[in-house]
Amino acid sequence: MQSLTELIETHINELLQQDDCRDSVFLSRKDLAESFGCVPSQINYVLRSRFTPERGYLVESQRGGHGYIRIVRICYEQPEDRLNHIEEIVGDTISEQEIKKLLYSLQVRGMISARERLLIEVSLRYSEELSTNVFDISPYKKKVLQSQLLKRMLRGLALS
Repeated sequence: MQSLTELIETHINELLQQDDCRDSVFLSRKDLAESFGCVPSQINYVLRSRFTPERGYLVESQRGGHGYIRIVRICYEQPEDRLNHIEEIVGDTISEQEIKKLLYSLQVRGMISARERLLIEVSLRYSEELSTNVFDISPYKKKVLQSQLLKRMLRGLALS
Protein backbone atom coordinates (compact mmCIF):
# COMPACT_ATOMS: atom_id res chain seq x y z
CA MET A 1 0.00 0.00 0.00
CA GLN A 2 1.34 3.41 -0.99
CA SER A 3 1.92 6.14 1.54
CA LEU A 4 0.13 9.47 1.22
CA THR A 5 3.34 11.06 -0.05
CA GLU A 6 3.65 8.44 -2.79
CA LEU A 7 -0.03 8.86 -3.75
CA ILE A 8 0.37 12.62 -4.11
CA GLU A 9 3.59 12.18 -6.10
CA THR A 10 1.92 9.64 -8.39
CA HIS A 11 -1.05 11.94 -8.96
CA ILE A 12 1.17 14.89 -9.88
CA ASN A 13 3.30 12.71 -12.18
CA GLU A 14 0.14 11.52 -13.95
CA LEU A 15 -0.89 15.13 -14.51
CA LEU A 16 2.56 15.92 -15.90
CA GLN A 17 2.44 12.95 -18.27
CA GLN A 18 -0.78 14.25 -19.77
CA ASP A 19 1.01 17.39 -20.95
CA ASP A 20 3.84 17.93 -23.38
CA CYS A 21 7.36 17.89 -21.99
CA ARG A 22 7.72 21.66 -22.32
CA ASP A 23 4.43 22.54 -20.62
CA SER A 24 3.84 23.00 -16.97
CA VAL A 25 1.09 21.96 -14.62
CA PHE A 26 -0.72 24.49 -12.45
CA LEU A 27 -2.16 23.17 -9.22
CA SER A 28 -3.81 24.58 -6.16
CA ARG A 29 -2.17 23.55 -2.90
CA LYS A 30 -5.52 23.88 -1.12
CA ASP A 31 -7.40 21.78 -3.70
CA LEU A 32 -4.77 19.07 -3.64
CA ALA A 33 -4.81 18.96 0.15
CA GLU A 34 -8.62 18.70 0.16
CA SER A 35 -8.70 15.95 -2.46
CA PHE A 36 -6.16 13.86 -0.53
CA GLY A 37 -7.55 14.72 2.90
CA CYS A 38 -4.33 16.19 4.23
CA VAL A 39 -2.91 19.52 5.29
CA PRO A 40 -1.23 21.86 2.76
CA SER A 41 2.12 21.31 4.48
CA GLN A 42 1.99 17.67 3.30
CA ILE A 43 1.76 18.99 -0.27
CA ASN A 44 4.75 21.24 0.45
CA TYR A 45 6.72 18.25 1.71
CA VAL A 46 6.00 16.27 -1.46
CA LEU A 47 7.06 19.20 -3.63
CA ARG A 48 10.29 19.82 -1.69
CA SER A 49 11.31 16.17 -1.54
CA ARG A 50 10.02 14.65 -4.79
CA PHE A 51 9.99 17.48 -7.35
CA THR A 52 13.51 18.88 -7.19
CA PRO A 53 15.88 20.03 -9.95
CA GLU A 54 17.97 16.91 -9.28
CA ARG A 55 14.94 14.84 -10.19
CA GLY A 56 14.23 16.97 -13.25
CA TYR A 57 11.59 19.41 -12.00
CA LEU A 58 11.24 23.10 -11.28
CA VAL A 59 8.57 24.23 -8.84
CA GLU A 60 7.21 27.75 -8.63
CA SER A 61 4.88 28.53 -5.79
CA GLN A 62 2.66 31.52 -5.09
CA ARG A 63 1.03 31.52 -1.65
CA GLY A 64 -2.12 33.29 -0.61
CA GLY A 65 -5.82 33.20 -1.46
CA HIS A 66 -5.26 32.86 -5.19
CA GLY A 67 -2.00 31.00 -4.83
CA TYR A 68 -0.87 28.28 -7.16
CA ILE A 69 1.84 25.73 -7.69
CA ARG A 70 3.48 25.46 -11.08
CA ILE A 71 5.51 22.33 -11.75
CA VAL A 72 7.69 22.15 -14.84
CA ARG A 73 9.40 18.98 -15.99
CA ILE A 74 12.88 19.82 -17.22
CA CYS A 75 13.54 18.39 -20.68
CA TYR A 76 16.83 18.75 -22.46
CA GLU A 77 16.97 17.71 -26.07
CA GLN A 78 20.31 19.36 -26.83
CA PRO A 79 23.53 17.97 -25.29
CA GLU A 80 24.63 21.50 -24.32
CA ASP A 81 21.45 21.96 -22.29
CA ARG A 82 22.08 18.66 -20.48
CA LEU A 83 25.64 19.74 -19.73
CA ASN A 84 24.52 23.06 -18.26
CA HIS A 85 21.93 21.28 -16.14
CA ILE A 86 24.53 18.83 -14.84
CA GLU A 87 26.99 21.64 -14.09
CA GLU A 88 24.33 23.49 -12.07
CA ILE A 89 23.25 20.44 -10.09
CA VAL A 90 26.73 19.12 -9.27
CA GLY A 91 28.22 22.49 -8.39
CA ASP A 92 31.73 22.90 -7.03
CA THR A 93 31.52 20.21 -4.35
CA ILE A 94 29.35 17.15 -3.89
CA SER A 95 29.03 14.49 -1.20
CA GLU A 96 28.85 10.75 -1.77
CA GLN A 97 25.18 10.69 -0.77
CA GLU A 98 24.35 13.51 -3.19
CA ILE A 99 26.21 11.67 -5.96
CA LYS A 100 24.15 8.53 -5.42
CA LYS A 101 20.89 10.51 -5.46
CA LEU A 102 21.90 12.38 -8.59
CA LEU A 103 23.02 9.27 -10.48
CA TYR A 104 19.83 7.44 -9.56
CA SER A 105 17.77 10.40 -10.73
CA LEU A 106 19.68 10.62 -14.01
CA GLN A 107 19.14 6.89 -14.56
CA VAL A 108 15.41 7.14 -13.86
CA ARG A 109 15.17 10.10 -16.26
CA GLY A 110 16.94 8.08 -18.96
CA MET A 111 19.98 10.34 -19.14
CA ILE A 112 22.33 7.48 -18.18
CA SER A 113 21.99 3.71 -18.17
CA ALA A 114 22.25 1.43 -15.13
CA ARG A 115 25.64 0.26 -16.36
CA GLU A 116 26.92 3.81 -16.74
CA ARG A 117 25.67 4.64 -13.27
CA LEU A 118 27.49 1.65 -11.80
CA LEU A 119 30.74 2.50 -13.60
CA ILE A 120 30.61 6.08 -12.36
CA GLU A 121 29.91 4.97 -8.79
CA VAL A 122 32.81 2.51 -8.85
CA SER A 123 35.17 5.12 -10.32
CA LEU A 124 34.23 7.70 -7.73
CA ARG A 125 34.52 5.18 -4.90
CA TYR A 126 38.02 4.30 -6.10
CA SER A 127 38.99 7.98 -6.29
CA GLU A 128 37.69 8.36 -2.72
CA GLU A 129 39.90 5.47 -1.57
CA LEU A 130 42.94 6.88 -3.35
CA SER A 131 42.45 10.36 -1.97
CA THR A 132 42.14 8.98 1.57
CA ASN A 133 44.71 6.18 1.65
CA VAL A 134 47.36 7.29 -0.82
CA PHE A 135 47.21 11.07 -1.11
CA ASP A 136 45.67 12.09 2.27
CA ILE A 137 43.54 14.86 0.79
CA SER A 138 41.33 17.02 3.01
CA PRO A 139 37.58 16.23 3.08
CA TYR A 140 36.74 19.48 1.27
CA LYS A 141 39.24 18.80 -1.51
CA LYS A 142 37.86 15.26 -1.85
CA LYS A 143 34.42 16.69 -2.52
CA VAL A 144 35.87 19.12 -5.04
CA LEU A 145 37.77 16.29 -6.76
CA GLN A 146 34.67 14.09 -6.87
CA SER A 147 32.62 16.96 -8.25
CA GLN A 148 35.12 17.55 -11.05
CA LEU A 149 35.38 13.83 -11.89
CA LEU A 150 31.60 13.43 -11.89
CA LYS A 151 31.10 16.43 -14.17
CA ARG A 152 33.74 15.17 -16.60
CA MET A 153 32.25 11.67 -16.76
CA LEU A 154 28.72 12.98 -17.21
CA ARG A 155 29.90 15.52 -19.77
CA GLY A 156 31.50 12.71 -21.76
CA LEU A 157 28.30 10.67 -21.63
CA ALA A 158 26.10 13.62 -22.57
CA LEU A 159 28.20 14.38 -25.64
CA SER A 160 28.39 10.77 -26.83
